[in-house]
Amino acid sequence: MISVVTFKWRPVLGYRSAYGPAQVHTLRNMVARHYQKPHRFICVTDDATGLDDGIEVVPLWDDYAEIPNPSFKGGPSCYRRLKVFSRDIGQLLGERFVCMDLDMLITGDLSPLLDRTEDFIGWKNPNPLWPLNGSFFMLTAGARPKVWESFDPETSPAISHAAKCRGSEQGWRSYVLGKGVATWGKEDGVYSFQDEITKRHQAFLRMAQLPINAKVVVFHGPIDPWSKEAGRVGWIREHYR
Repeated sequence: MISVVTFKWRPVLGYRSAYGPAQVHTLRNMVARHYQKPHRFICVTDDATGLDDGIEVVPLWDDYAEIPNPSFKGGPSCYRRLKVFSRDIGQLLGERFVCMDLDMLITGDLSPLLDRTEDFIGWKNPNPLWPLNGSFFMLTAGARPKVWESFDPETSPAISHAAKCRGSEQGWRSYVLGKGVATWGKEDGVYSFQDEITKRHQAFLRMAQLPINAKVVVFHGPIDPWSKEAGRVGWIREHYR
């Protein structure tokens, strides 16, 4: 049985403070509508307040919590997410799991994506500076331990940035795994909202069209699917519930 895993940080003023129980519940409901096979839904969090009983809670570990957030001073350290690549993570998350960020929109059947069998599959971000975006990836527990075991908090962030792999933990993951891994892309129905649907033209947001083969839309930019701006777009409003 596959596990669907999402991370929710304790709200920090000015940093993703809108990420709360409502976003976890909505993601859980979207997954349930579009993936009919048995699965677990797990939230890794340091604040489980308000989460439904049907959501499995795994306490957020402290590994690498001290590393500064490169994009927001005082924000949570996303490097903690690297632990999903440790050899024994299956004890917490199950032997096969898919990580989904809370700012994702699910619009179609997930089975063709989640039924694939490669030991790692990542989302092929169209922006080459973030080649393996951390918003959406699937892993067999313990299959790629080098991502976790080779990480050095003193040197690794600078190494991945020098190699033009941007982001925090996703930069290191992209650097270690390289370009030869299996991926999902728009040909599989996985799209970037800002880079492939609106193409960063936010003034034309209301004209944004959902591609006919879309299954997942990743909102990794300034607009969230629950925002007032996104709510003006009919297909976003229809699916984000």
